[in-house]
Amino acid sequence: MTFKHITSRDNSLFKQLKKLADNARERRKNNETLLDGAHLLTAYIERFGMPKLLVVAEGESTNEVVGLLQALSDVPTVMFTTLMFAELSPVATPTGILALVDIPQLPLPEQPDFLLMLEDIQDPGNLGSMLRSSAAAGVDGVYLSLGCADAWSPKALRGGQGAQFVLPIVERADLAQAAQAFAGQTLATTLVGEPLYGMDLQQPTAFVIGNEGAGLSEALIAVASRQVSIPMAGQVESLNAAAATAVCLFERSRQKAAKS
Repeated sequence: MTFKHITSRDNSLFKQLKKLADNARERRKNNETLLDGAHLLTAYIERFGMPKLLVVAEGESTNEVVGLLQALSDVPTVMFTTLMFAELSPVATPTGILALVDIPQLPLPEQPDFLLMLEDIQDPGNLGSMLRSSAAAGVDGVYLSLGCADAWSPKALRGGQGAQFVLPIVERADLAQAAQAFAGQTLATTLVGEPLYGMDLQQPTAFVIGNEGAGLSEALIAVASRQVSIPMAGQVESLNAAAATAVCLFERSRQKAAKS
């Protein structure tokens, strides 16, 4: 296989891809993002079809990557030097393949039964993990506040492992408005709320999770139906936000499964 080989950082394509890798505003403006690795690319293709462009690293192709390139031979492909490729990849050990794709827009159900609302989650890896848990637990959609990390950043995509391709996501949302518009109960996670495991979660439910360090704002707690907490043995004060999200979401899934 032969590709256009680009070795200069002054190349206009490299500059544009670097902007997409680094800048949420650029991703929103172009409605494009970069997928890193064969797994994400395969998941995207299964749902939405071919990528717009493939980028490979000089001398880094695994058997999996070579197989993908052969299967996607009609997709325009460029090769960057190892160092240039590493500037675009979100991981310390790049996978050797990136794909330029359009950001999919998945609609929320008209009457959602199960929602997650996230306020000011800063770490894109945490956000990706939360989205992954949401998809696995059967959440109907996720609202992200204006202060949240970008769901379509390379690091969030890697953390989500394909969750963004199946989960409706509303970014830059007014969470107070979304909570008030939701027909079911909205549960704000705090350290002083009612114990999670004693609550009825079989009705339409939205969990509201706050910032990794500061937790939820008082304004958002005020519009929630109730506050909820996760019972712990007392050895630590609180859980990581991504872990707390997973506990809440899967307790709801457990209760729904037990009912059926």
